[in-house]
Amino acid sequence: MNGKNRKHSYTVTCSSTFRDAVLALAERRKVNVADMTRSVVLVVPEEIISAFADPGEPSRDDRETVTIKSGAAEGRLWRRKPRLQVRMSPGLDVTLVRKALGLALAFESGEMRINVDSGKSEDEANALDVAGSEVGLDEATDAGPPDDEFMDADDELERLRALVSVLSFDPLAQGITSREDAMHVLGFPPGPAPNSSTLRNRFRMLATIHHPDSPYGNHKRMSQLNAAMDHLRSGRP
Repeated sequence: MNGKNRKHSYTVTCSSTFRDAVLALAERRKVNVADMTRSVVLVVPEEIISAFADPGEPSRDDRETVTIKSGAAEGRLWRRKPRLQVRMSPGLDVTLVRKALGLALAFESGEMRINVDSGKSEDEANALDVAGSEVGLDEATDAGPPDDEFMDADDELERLRALVSVLSFDPLAQGITSREDAMHVLGFPPGPAPNSSTLRNRFRMLATIHHPDSPYGNHKRMSQLNAAMDHLRSGRP
């Protein structure tokens, strides 16, 4: 495939009200969100888009609920920031994409409009009017809400779930059938078993992660941890 045709999927976090308004406009115009963004980026100079008020991140209590479809947490509900997925050429800034979509809504509502002249070069800042009057770049910049300064706990939790899933052992399909299996599940290399204190400490540490009541818990992994300890305590090979 020609490298010029590669696309990048941008995750544009935003308020649920903004998300719904963008999706509704796309449906009315029979286009997708990327088409709307691309139209604004192609027509409006980048400095004008950059100066437009950023619709901003969602408030801390504005979340959408989705079902995780894969991985250790498959089937669980995840509360996350509302978002739009926009597939476009790589190299764009997510904030610029969100501002472009904000401009699309402003054009649709009549709050802003594009003046098309004979082609004579004029100050590009005059291309946009607000309610019939010119808007300065400083005014547009000051109108945006402040960025969210705090880490979103739900997003961080999901990242940690994914990290735990990657770093954790895969449950053995045949279960614990040997001392070597038990050592593997507990994270020890092949060889002599550690002393009982070391085994207990390792089990307790892993149990706090994999117990089903933990945010990162996994029933299969916890069951095999218990089976591994039982096997080693029994003294079986």
